[in-house]
Amino acid sequence: MQTGMNKPIPDPMLKSEIADVQGRPDTRNLTIDKVGVKDVRHPIRVKDRSGWEQHTVATFSMYVELPHNFKGTHMSRFIEILNNHERETTVESFRAMLSEMTEHLDAERGHIEMSFPFFLQKKAPITGVESLLDYQVTLTGEIFRGKVMTEVRIIVPVTSLCPCSKQISDYGAHNQRSHVTVNIRSSAFIWIEELIDTVEKEASCELYGLLKRPDEKHVTEKAYDNPKFVEDLVRDVACRLNEDNRILGYTVEAENFESIHNHSAYAQIHCEDRR
Repeated sequence: MQTGMNKPIPDPMLKSEIADVQGRPDTRNLTIDKVGVKDVRHPIRVKDRSGWEQHTVATFSMYVELPHNFKGTHMSRFIEILNNHERETTVESFRAMLSEMTEHLDAERGHIEMSFPFFLQKKAPITGVESLLDYQVTLTGEIFRGKVMTEVRIIVPVTSLCPCSKQISDYGAHNQRSHVTVNIRSSAFIWIEELIDTVEKEASCELYGLLKRPDEKHVTEKAYDNPKFVEDLVRDVACRLNEDNRILGYTVEAENFESIHNHSAYAQIHCEDRR
């Protein structure tokens, strides 16, 4: 392009090279443990134990370690990895994404969290009426020098009934909805439904999306016959996890959203290594 005086006007689109600011050296000598993108929503497919695939939306957080001599990482590459999978992101491809991320970003260490709602079709205990119940699941993956380690975290809502309230009251007992959170590392594949079953069997009673009056009577009486402190919940779930040789380590948490207090009751058991 020329002016009337025949002097060229620079065209930025014709530059042969664009500055890579992130790739410049840094002299502060501080390694950053995690740098990346957080809370990116992306569609995924999750296969359940019955063989069906659920289509849901996951929230991703993706990070790599940044060596002390680099100024920054390339944030756009994290999004490129997700978009390259389009709607093909699955639980099975999760481990492969870790390797892909560290390769594209020239990093030795990487971290991905994928959190999504998982739905189960449940039948009411007496009438058999069906409804969906949702559970929050998080897959966490770490990779270091090519070695991948993954963890599964699931929040299972249940009912708990207070043993003390039942013992000291002339009639009735207070109960509440509780969240039991299980975080596991395993040596073999474990279905999400297996973890849900483990927790629900140890609660005072499991929850359902829809109950008719005969069902409501049943779950109320079942909880009354099966009282559990928050301490009982974590111990009983931990005992069942200890029986599973596939599980290498775990954390079990229980939080009771108390119905007669303005606070929650809480308990946790952590087992680092069962090998």
